[in-house]
Amino acid sequence: MGEFSLYRAMWICAMFDLPTDTRKARRDYTRFRKNLLDDGFTMLQYSVYVRHCASRENADVHFKRVEGFLPPDGEIRILSFTEKQFQSMRVFWGKRRKPPEPTPKQLELL
Repeated sequence: MGEFSLYRAMWICAMFDLPTDTRKARRDYTRFRKNLLDDGFTMLQYSVYVRHCASRENADVHFKRVEGFLPPDGEIRILSFTEKQFQSMRVFWGKRRKPPEPTPKQLELL
């Protein structure tokens, strides 16, 4: 495993519960969400954002960025999972099951 696993593509998921009861809290919420979007995250569900990463090293960079976006209040959880785990996710809409979103095509320059 070792060095090979460092370069395996993966997904990271940021889940958050931030207050919006004051004007400042709403501003912090909006800023946090905008920072996620600017960093390449996509909304999967309300308060659940995902981002594809080319490697574990790349994912660590984004973990640190999300940590830097933290507002003073609320709760943020971030986790990582493999491409295979992401593809095995089941999405249900009512009683019908739909396949997960396809893996984004990304150009990597080595």
